[in-house]
Amino acid sequence: MTADDLSYLTISEAAAGLRRKEFSPLELTKACLARIEAIDGKLHSFITVTADRALKQAGEAKKELHSGNDRGPLHGIPIALKDLYMTKGIRTTCHSAVLENWTPDHDATAVAKLQEAGTILLGKLGMHEFAFGGPSVDAPFPAVKNPWNTAHIPGGSSSGSGAALAAALCYGALGSDTGGSIRTPSSHCGVVGIKPTYGRVSRYGVVPLSWSLDHAGPMARSVEDCAILLQAIAGYDAKDPASANVAVPDFRAQLKDGIKGLRVGVPRAYWFDENKGTDPETEAVFNAALKILESLGAVIVEIDGKAFSIARKANQTILVCEAYATHEKTLQATPMKFGSSVRRRMLEGAFLSAADYITAQRARSVLNDQICANFTCVDVFATPSAPRPPEAFESMDPNEQNLRPNFTNPFNLTGLPAISVPCGFTSGNLPIGLQIAARPFEEATCFRVAYAYEQATEWHKRRPTL
Repeated sequence: MTADDLSYLTISEAAAGLRRKEFSPLELTKACLARIEAIDGKLHSFITVTADRALKQAGEAKKELHSGNDRGPLHGIPIALKDLYMTKGIRTTCHSAVLENWTPDHDATAVAKLQEAGTILLGKLGMHEFAFGGPSVDAPFPAVKNPWNTAHIPGGSSSGSGAALAAALCYGALGSDTGGSIRTPSSHCGVVGIKPTYGRVSRYGVVPLSWSLDHAGPMARSVEDCAILLQAIAGYDAKDPASANVAVPDFRAQLKDGIKGLRVGVPRAYWFDENKGTDPETEAVFNAALKILESLGAVIVEIDGKAFSIARKANQTILVCEAYATHEKTLQATPMKFGSSVRRRMLEGAFLSAADYITAQRARSVLNDQICANFTCVDVFATPSAPRPPEAFESMDPNEQNLRPNFTNPFNLTGLPAISVPCGFTSGNLPIGLQIAARPFEEATCFRVAYAYEQATEWHKRRPTL
């Protein structure tokens, strides 16, 4: 096995190899660190690399596994974290000058759970500043680049998570998602990412942007790997007021059950038409993906997409209001520490009224009912993960990134689980993603559909040339 092959193993493959003693956690960790050293200067996916800590953890994991102390499939697996997850003793910057030198005194709940599962922390990953705006052009850290073509964006805001996974710099990562920030970089980087149901994963210790829209979730190179990561971090946490006290199922139990007879709703009418700027090549790839789902036994059902389309306006109003409320004091005290695009977007919240916010929340309730009413005739929704491939840096305006229509934010507004899985490439060899959303707390259904599609195609096996 070459060094590249070792780095590109999935978590499940690496876990199996560790137990067969084909390699050790130290070898996996050294392989990742070597790739970070060799490649990340081109990508800027890491803000902080914790090499010494990782090597120490890898040595401990090796001893534990050899002694029979096996903590499960993540034991000895090197991972990385979006740099808004608090990490005790390790700086957490949110890609911003505001927190450039901040070192938390405790871990986020999800981080603590991954440590308990035996993971090895390689470091903290770049992002959009405070998970808002577009790629950072005036932050203290460079913007992350797309491994498939470094002239193009990797998607946001979990940009470092998507890029590091696509480049095989880590085996799994955590991202966060307020309007599509796990699913968009997953789509743009050709990896898998799931936004779980609102409340499924604790956000305690995750620096907030919008408390009622923020979701924490995993990203990886395969559907099964995302299920393994979600298994470790899901569950009720009294420290997060929005945490749902709902039983956590075995997310892999029905992974391979197939999708024969499952009804896939496509909210094409009105939404796809109104989602102006949808790339024709993206829609063609999406339609081809639907044909594959149909060949696997799924039933494609065209449904009205109007409520999905309207959801964007309510989502953006709530997001801006809550983002401003979260950062108001810092914006007033040290406004110039924020990047220009993030500062401008957050300050919009100062000019929105309580009536605007309440109206948006009322619309949210109505739209949630209208969208979920479709579950009487379908089991999941399917859309492209993003309406267009990753843009070139030189052709984009960071100030417009949160204003454009997308296919992701209705599922933040409703809190429904939604996953992105690779479903093709453009003629320019840029990845395209398929999004599957399900009923509340039915992440297992998202995984089952995405896995069936993944296994029927070869897209997830492609590697970028760096």
